[in-house]
Amino acid sequence: MKIYNHLYQIVITFLPFPTPAWLQILRRNYVILSLLVGLNFIAATPAMAANLSGDLLKQPATEITISLGNSANELKFEPNHLELLAGKRYQLRLTNPSQLKHYFTAKDFADGIWTQKVQAGKVEIKGAIHELELKPGAEAEWVFVPLKSGTYGLRCPIPGHTEAGMTGEIVIKN
Repeated sequence: MKIYNHLYQIVITFLPFPTPAWLQILRRNYVILSLLVGLNFIAATPAMAANLSGDLLKQPATEITISLGNSANELKFEPNHLELLAGKRYQLRLTNPSQLKHYFTAKDFADGIWTQKVQAGKVEIKGAIHELELKPGAEAEWVFVPLKSGTYGLRCPIPGHTEAGMTGEIVIKN
């Protein structure tokens, strides 16, 4: 409650005109209600994911294999376009058959999914699973559920790789 009172004081202090007592009470209640609603949305996301996970763990994941490069060392994702459905469970198998290391980088996509697990032998997981590094010959498995629809960019940020065409697109539909 101290936080709400403090925020209320900040709002009232910056009003450019004097306000009657009843309007101050109304504004205070509005500020508190707005904060509570906002906090509920923030708290609901992990709860929704937890509820989703129980049901989703029972259904088989749709498996998709993506190759980062190929044995001829071409700089491309194969396939470079994915279409996924929100609320459905996927198992992304990432392979790197080339002699170069590559990254699977799709930060905005990673922010819009719930990750169940990442299993990898020679894979480095960076941050909140926004980027996976696959060394030559490496494989990784990423099991997730898309939550947020949209179109997301995919790229390999190693200098020269993106420019050479190692890019892709991930589309999540409702």
